[in-house]
Amino acid sequence: MIFTRGDCSLLILCAFLLAWLRPGLAKAQSAAIAPVRGEITEAGKATPLPGAIVRWLLDDADATAPTTTAVSDAAGRFMLVRPARAASRLVVQALGFRADTLVVPVTGSPYLRVALRGGQELGEVTVTARGPAYSSITPANVQVISASDLTKSACCNLAESFETNASVEVTTSDAVSGAKQIQLLGLDGSYSLLTVDNQPALRGLASPYRLGYLAGPWIENIEIIKGTGSVVNGYEAISGQVNVKLKEPDKTDQLLFNVYGNDLGKFDVNLNASARINQKWSTVLLLHSDHLGNRVDRNGDTFLDLPLVTQFNAFNKWKYLSGTGIVSEVGLGALRETRQGGQLGFRDTGSDAYFQNYGTTQGTTRYTGYAKTSYTWPTRPFQSLGLLLSGTDHDFTSAYTPGYSSSLSASGPRTYDGTQRTGLGTLLFQSVLGNTSHVYRAGLSFLYDDYHEVFRDGYRYSTEIPAETYAREHRNRRELVPGAFAEYTYQNSRNLTVVAGLRADNHNLYGWQVTPRFNLKYDAAKNTVMRVAAGRGFRVANPIADNASLLASARQFVIGNQLRPERAWNMGGSATQYFTLLGHLATFVVDYYHTEFDNQVVADMYTASRVVYIDNLAPNGRSFARSLQGEVQIEPLKGLQVKGAYKYLDVRTTYEGELLPKPLTPTNRAFVNLGYASAFDKWRGDFTVQWYGQRPLAPINSMHMHGSGQEFVLATAPRYALLNAQITRGFKRLDLYAGVENLTNYRQANPIEGAAAPFGPDFDAAMVWGPVYGRLTYMGLRYRIE
Repeated sequence: MIFTRGDCSLLILCAFLLAWLRPGLAKAQSAAIAPVRGEITEAGKATPLPGAIVRWLLDDADATAPTTTAVSDAAGRFMLVRPARAASRLVVQALGFRADTLVVPVTGSPYLRVALRGGQELGEVTVTARGPAYSSITPANVQVISASDLTKSACCNLAESFETNASVEVTTSDAVSGAKQIQLLGLDGSYSLLTVDNQPALRGLASPYRLGYLAGPWIENIEIIKGTGSVVNGYEAISGQVNVKLKEPDKTDQLLFNVYGNDLGKFDVNLNASARINQKWSTVLLLHSDHLGNRVDRNGDTFLDLPLVTQFNAFNKWKYLSGTGIVSEVGLGALRETRQGGQLGFRDTGSDAYFQNYGTTQGTTRYTGYAKTSYTWPTRPFQSLGLLLSGTDHDFTSAYTPGYSSSLSASGPRTYDGTQRTGLGTLLFQSVLGNTSHVYRAGLSFLYDDYHEVFRDGYRYSTEIPAETYAREHRNRRELVPGAFAEYTYQNSRNLTVVAGLRADNHNLYGWQVTPRFNLKYDAAKNTVMRVAAGRGFRVANPIADNASLLASARQFVIGNQLRPERAWNMGGSATQYFTLLGHLATFVVDYYHTEFDNQVVADMYTASRVVYIDNLAPNGRSFARSLQGEVQIEPLKGLQVKGAYKYLDVRTTYEGELLPKPLTPTNRAFVNLGYASAFDKWRGDFTVQWYGQRPLAPINSMHMHGSGQEFVLATAPRYALLNAQITRGFKRLDLYAGVENLTNYRQANPIEGAAAPFGPDFDAAMVWGPVYGRLTYMGLRYRIE
C-alpha cells in the first residue's frame, strides 16, 4: 500500500483524535445514558410531521425542574437528550394532533416511531411553520429541498429542481443539445456524487444528460451535502453529494397524475401509482414521458432553440417489511430517449444529411436495477447489517456535423458512441461501542465498471495504419475495485458530534487509493451550529463524456495518452444561526469551502482557439476552487417566506503556465426567492430572482497569446438577471399552476458563434452563458389521491 505525505498526515490526525477521545469512550462504555432518537408521522398517511414537540415527563412531580425538549425536523426526525434525573416517559404533541405519551426504557438507545392522530376539534390543520431547510442534527452541512419546494417551479425533471435553491447552479452545456449540468462549490457536476436513495447512480457516461433522467414528480426530497461527506458512499465525491430520495412505496400517495405544457410545444406527463398490498408488501410504479416536436427558432439564427426530444421512462419499487427486523427493497428501471438538434432544415436521413445542414442526434437506452436488504436486531435497535446491490446497462449513440479542417476532407459525421455496464455491491454493518454515543459503521464494497467508447472525428488520415486508427478511436477500460471502509461517530448527546472515516480501495488500473474524511459539528450555543469538514476524493475521468458539450463546435479534440486519476482535497466549514424574527423561525448560514487538486484532467480551450487539449494538470500547475456563500431565510409575515443568498466563486486552473479562471464560471451570484401560501395552501405564489456576475469566456475566434510575449486579454460575459414566477391554486385533490420563466425575455445575443457558417472554422455552440430561447410560459395540473 502506498501512502502520500497528505495521506500520512491525515492518518496521524485521525489517530490523534481517537487518542484524545479515548478517555471519553471508556467513560461512555460504562455509562448507560444515551439520547433517544425517532421519527414522528401523521397516522394513516405515514407522512413526516415537522415541528412536533417532544419533551420528557419527569418521574417526580417537581414542576420547577427544567424540562428537556426537542422539535422534529423537516423529515419528522428528532433527537432528545436524556435528563440527568431519571425519566421514562415522553410526551409528543403537535398543533392539531392528539398528544401521546410513551414509556421509554431507562437504559439503551431506542428508536421511536410515533404516529399522531388528528384532533377531533379541528376539521383541518393549518401549517403555521415549516422546518428549516438546513438541518441542525447532521454532522455534515446538509440542505434539504422538500417535496413542497419542488412544486415552486415547473420541476419537470431533476435539472429544474434547483431553480429555487442558491447552493446549486444549473447551466446549459451547449446551444444545440439543450443538456443541463449542475455546479456545486464552483465545480462541474462530475465532481459531485449523485446518489439515488443513497446509492451511487447516473455516473460515468450518463453524466452529459443525467439531470433529465429523473422526473420531478418522482422525487420526495433532495439533500445537498457540501464537502466530501461519508466514506460509506464511495470515493468519488470531491465537491459534495446530491442525494435524490424517490417516492417510498409505503408512504407516498396512492395516485399522482401530473401534466405540463409550455409555449414552446413541449409537454410532460407523469403518473405515480402505489399500492399497500398487505402489512408487509407495498409497491410504487413511476412513469414519465416528455416530448418536444415543435421546431422553434425565436432568435432567427436558423438553429433550433431547443432540440426535438422524446423520452419514455419507467421505474418500479417494491418494499417488504417483515415486522421482525428485516427490510427489503427492489427497484427496476428502463429509459429510452432520442434527441435531434441543429439547423431548422436538418433531418436525420443518413450520413449525407450532416453535410447538407448542421445537425446532431443522440439516442440513449438505459436499464437499472437494485436490491437492498437490511436486518436490525430486535433487542438491539442500534445494530444492523445491510447488503446493497445495484447494476446498470447504459448505451448511447451520438452524431454531429464534423468540425472544420483546412487540410482534410470529411468522410462522415463526427460520432461518439459508448456503453457502460456497472455493478456495485456493499456489505455494511453498524453497531455501537457501549452506547449510542459511540457508533461505528464498517463494510466491504466492490465496484465493476466496463466502459467501451468510440470517438470518430469524421476524417481519414492517410498516414495512419488500421491499428493506429483503432487505438485513436477506441477508449476501452474495465475497472475492478474491491474496497473496505470504516467510520466512527462520537456524540456527547449535548453539543459535539465527530465523524472520522477511512476507506482503502484497490483499483486494478491505479493501485491502492486511500480516502480519509472527517466531519465535526459543535453546537456553540442553543441555536448556533458550527461545522468543520475535510476529506479527499478520487475519480477516473471520462474525458469526452465530461466535455461532451464541446462536440457541438468546430474545435478538434486532442487527448493525452497517459491520463491519470483525478485527486483532490476539500476543506471547509459552516456556521448556522437559528433565531426568531417577528415571531417566526429564521435561519442564517454562511459557509466556505476550498478544493485543491493534486491532479485534474484539464480541458484547455485557452491555449489554441480551435483545439481543446485534454490532459493532466501540468506538473507545477495548480487547480483550485474557492466557494463562499451566505444565505438568510426569514418569514416576515404569516405565510410569506423570503430567502436571499450571495455566493462568491474563485475557480482557477493553470493553462500553459498561466493561472486563469475557469471558463463559464461566474465569480459572483445573488439569489432572492419570495414564497407565499394562504390559509390551507389554497393559493401559493413564488417569485425568484437570480443574478449572475461576469464570467470568463474562451471564444473559438479569439486570438490567444500564450508563448508570444503579448498580454493575454480575457473575454467576459456581461452581468444579467433572470426572473421567474409561478402561481398555484389548490383544491382538495387538485392543484392548477401556471408560471413564467425569464420574465424580462433576456437572451444571449449569439448563443451559437458562427451560426451563419456552421461548416466554417468559427462555429461554436458551447460558449453558452445565458438564456437561448427567451421568455417561457407554462401551465400544468397535479391530481392526487392520498
